[in-house]
Amino acid sequence: MTEYTIRRLGHLGDGVADGPVFVAGALPGEVVTGTAEGERLRDIRIVKPSSDRVSPPCRHFKSCGGCQMQHMADVALADWKTDIVRTALQAQGLDTEFLPIHTSPPNTRRRATFAARRTKKGAMAGFYGRQSDAIIEIPDCHLLHPRLMAALPLAEALAVAGASRKTPLRVAATLAEPGLDIAVTEGKPLDGPLRMALAELCQTHDLARLSWDGETIATRLPPEQRFDGIPVTPPAGAFMQATKDGEEALRTDVLDIVKGATSVIDLFAGCGTFALPVARKAAVHAVEGDRAMTSALDTAWRHAQGLKKVTSETRDLFRQPLQADELSGFGAAIIDPPRAGAEAQIAQIAQSDIPVVAHVSCNPVTFARDAATLVRHGYKLTHLRVIDQFRWSVHVELVAEFRRDAS
Repeated sequence: MTEYTIRRLGHLGDGVADGPVFVAGALPGEVVTGTAEGERLRDIRIVKPSSDRVSPPCRHFKSCGGCQMQHMADVALADWKTDIVRTALQAQGLDTEFLPIHTSPPNTRRRATFAARRTKKGAMAGFYGRQSDAIIEIPDCHLLHPRLMAALPLAEALAVAGASRKTPLRVAATLAEPGLDIAVTEGKPLDGPLRMALAELCQTHDLARLSWDGETIATRLPPEQRFDGIPVTPPAGAFMQATKDGEEALRTDVLDIVKGATSVIDLFAGCGTFALPVARKAAVHAVEGDRAMTSALDTAWRHAQGLKKVTSETRDLFRQPLQADELSGFGAAIIDPPRAGAEAQIAQIAQSDIPVVAHVSCNPVTFARDAATLVRHGYKLTHLRVIDQFRWSVHVELVAEFRRDAS
């Protein structure tokens, strides 16, 4: 049987041998055998393991698709994620100082989307399996916050109440201050009996709010989040940073980058993750494409104490980016776009007179593309930090500082 030596990891975490041949679960330096099927290797046997190989801490790892990299030592995984960002920058001809990576601890994920299906005996809920539509139950998950684990039996109850036998529910669960904030999609159409069943579930489980296909069924308690201690009630299903720990790490670096500015513009501001804490020291104009999130941010500011003025604007920054003249006069910008990056908005920032930019990104490739635009127009990428909120996954986030080259 042919032996393969793993040269590197691909962007999805698979080992890559010459060919290329992709080997699931293999690590660089390992020698493996298996059956080649196109570009993939099946029936894999590790002949020579890597010194970076460890025993996965979670007993669900082999079957569950929630984590991809538990078999890799933490230090090696951190180095690999850092190298992903470094390689993306090098492809654009860029380099910078890398601050130490920040990795969220186990059992700190505060949001997750579960699949829940009715069965002949009741229901089951969990994550999908690896490259599979089979639902894997995860009672001993090492990723999720203990309080978030309470959403699993709830997801099963929701499936019994409102899932068809053919289509699983998508149950998006987020930890809020008073309890779980649950947003369900792909369920049965709402009718009187289903509404009554869902309302009863709100009372019998640790629920703050329950929504069903975009309609709020019940709000037992306001599902508050706290951004640096400032209470905010996001709309159902709103984007949140994956862990409180990761959010704090991002916020610490963002606040450090924009310190000293008296006026800050926050682009793709969400519900105010950065805008509200920044407003302790500076006036902020927050721009976000989702009106419900903008409204939540504005309400939070109006009820908060001791903050400087925060104005908010609902605007699609992909189709209608703020122009360079609209950005004039701000002492700093914060930008935290989705995975697609912010090519159009970055082009306008590049032509503006904003002296410093704090750039948060969840995609190293689009970040590097946008970073190159800023650098071509006179900014210097002074440093960045990789933030690993999605522990044991292939997902990479970062926060970076750009400053106008004073020379």
